Amino acid sequence: MRETISVSADPLEFTLRWPVRGYELDSRGHVNNAVYLSWAEEIATAHAEAAGYGQAWSARQGGGWVIRRTEITYHRPAVYGDEVEVTVRVELVKGARAVRRTTIRRVADAELLAEVLTEWVWIRLSDGRPMPAPRELVELAAAVSAATLAKRRSRSAVPIAGRQGQSHG
Repeated sequence: MRETISVSADPLEFTLRWPVRGYELDSRGHVNNAVYLSWAEEIATAHAEAAGYGQAWSARQGGGWVIRRTEITYHRPAVYGDEVEVTVRVELVKGARAVRRTTIRRVADAELLAEVLTEWVWIRLSDGRPMPAPRELVELAAAVSAATLAKRRSRSAVPIAGRQGQSHG
């Protein structure tokens, strides 16, 4: 079991720190790409348990979360000896879907190492089929869900010529 230090804990955001371990490295001495996904899943599980919405709670609801889609953006490599701070934020809970954003930073200099955007689906345990997430979770995340949806709408409303970082050639 990983030794962790809880930095913050609430139902919508959670942070833990841990050291990079030798077996997490690839042949170049960097943390292997697949490890970032494992870290995102590990922090999501720890967050749910700490907030009281973990495995036992989910089983009582007759469902549970499974990962549907993950997008990882790598910024800088983590290496052996680094201590990382892993923060997960719930961005959306609507219908059967939830979105969590995980950021991974090096503690020594706060350098952003990676961002992981994960889409989860609430499934019924009896048959593995998607079903609406429990109302309690939807209500808990209502404000962040509304903010996420508004941000997405405003981005899609900007004409292509007005978007920054787009090439027009």
